[in-house]
Amino acid sequence: MILDQFKLDGKVAIVTGAGRGIGQAYAVGMAEAGADIVCVDVIDQAETVGKIKALGRKALALNADLSKGDVEAPRIVAETVKEFGHIDILVNNAGIIKRQPFTEHSAENWNLVLAINLSAPFFLSQAVAKQMIKQGKGGKIINIASMLSFQGGILVPGYAASKGGIKSLTMLMANELAKHNICVNAIAPGYIATENTRPIREDAARNKAILDRIPAGRWGTPEDLAAICVFLASPASDYLNGYTYACDGGWLAR
Repeated sequence: MILDQFKLDGKVAIVTGAGRGIGQAYAVGMAEAGADIVCVDVIDQAETVGKIKALGRKALALNADLSKGDVEAPRIVAETVKEFGHIDILVNNAGIIKRQPFTEHSAENWNLVLAINLSAPFFLSQAVAKQMIKQGKGGKIINIASMLSFQGGILVPGYAASKGGIKSLTMLMANELAKHNICVNAIAPGYIATENTRPIREDAARNKAILDRIPAGRWGTPEDLAAICVFLASPASDYLNGYTYACDGGWLAR
């Protein structure tokens, strides 16, 4: 049956930034599809873990500072394998944004954003890929890009550079890892209704300007993103590789 291709029964997925918002939606969505989840974040993850366990799935919470991705990546992989025995899926969701004009953007902000948004996915994907190759059963790596993987934006030079880099890194990884049956794709979220975007949505003028640009006429939801994440993590997407999928209500098409 075709719906069986979307199941994640028996799979183990690592999700970074799983403590709240979109990352939590990815984690819970994959748990609903049958996966056990390793939640990685710097904040408390009790709520996410509780939601996963309520579904009858297993969950492991790992606290990690992904600004030190080269150090944390081997530990995350080792603790996941120790707990579950294998890794099948990685979702590189954790990210930050720092707003400053280009001519004033500090070295501190630049380095921090690049470390978390680009270097951490590189190091964690590298460590996970090595484990997947060792296991010999392939796997799925899902990076999180952005509308600014396609557009320049303003006031966020570090973020724009990191998300442009994620799009290119996704293609390179797909090229090199396909022979190991590891599929690498990315999701580029549009404007999503979360607690972080509440101030924008409550600003009537800005909210209207955004909605006027979105053909769907609404903000996206974390559940919209969870659905495409489950698809890219599942056998249903086995012939998709190296692409960045915009989930934006048509924003880029406008």
